[in-house]
Amino acid sequence: MTVADDVGRIASSAAAFAEAGEELAGALVAETLGRRVYLCAFESAQGHGWLALGADAEPLTERRLVLEAASLAAFCEVAEESAGGGHLPELQARLAELRETDNPEGIEEAEAAAASLAELLEPEPRVASEAYLDAVGSASRRLEQALGDGGTSPFAAAMQAALGSVEGLSDDVERNYKLPLR
Repeated sequence: MTVADDVGRIASSAAAFAEAGEELAGALVAETLGRRVYLCAFESAQGHGWLALGADAEPLTERRLVLEAASLAAFCEVAEESAGGGHLPELQARLAELRETDNPEGIEEAEAAAASLAELLEPEPRVASEAYLDAVGSASRRLEQALGDGGTSPFAAAMQAALGSVEGLSDDVERNYKLPLR
């Protein structure tokens, strides 16, 4: 079963938890603390709510598990958006153009690093995991180094800058969770 099929299965189950006037808006998938978690967002005219379901499509109420999944999903989103400076396809096109026009030293290494990063990025829906986050971070750093950036990592800076937003999402999930968290 593909991740998309799995999310579809969970979405069908999650829809049963929608209150009157509320619709399932989406689902994020994360693997953390040894479990797969489907973090479902619900929207209505009155606001929004959250509910995490396990692989068995049953609601989860373990605070640490739910909030870890929310944070990890958010960090993976930021990592993908920040990879390659946030414009990886454009960067790859520019590198190819530079190879054709100037062929500077190290261009092949930069192109290979960009291609490796692009290959690594998974289309949504995908499973957010620490391993995936680490792999995107490592591939991003290799690309930065191939481009001659040996100093502070722009990718790391973007991840650090996102910390407040990630914490904000976790706080929102906790405040608007459909069930009591324990």
